[in-house]
Amino acid sequence: MKRFIFAAGIAALCLGLFCSFPTMNDQVQAASTEKMTVLNPMGTPPAIQAKQMAPRLDTLDGKTIYFVNTGYIGTDRLMEVMSDWFKANYPKTNIVMARGSMTNIPPAVMAEIGEKADAAIVGLGH
Repeated sequence: MKRFIFAAGIAALCLGLFCSFPTMNDQVQAASTEKMTVLNPMGTPPAIQAKQMAPRLDTLDGKTIYFVNTGYIGTDRLMEVMSDWFKANYPKTNIVMARGSMTNIPPAVMAEIGEKADAAIVGLGH
């Protein structure tokens, strides 16, 4: 009988302690009254306006092609190999090497390409 009374006393003590602390439901109810703003870091991209591609050149013979090296690792070698290929396969094509940077192409180079080039190949890297 003593064991039963002892166990009942422990149970009552535990129940009293448990009931005296706020429950999880009380915490959730308190938190639900606060307002929280959540931002989506992905954002919404603007609508894309499709543009027509430039018309294809009917021939490369006698045309001027600008190779713009942006300075990305290995781009100088790529431009050199492509230039050699064009010289071997299209000897009448004029190849002009130009230099830009990875963040932009200088306005003077862009103006020169706009005035003198029939086509341009830009080495952007990956």
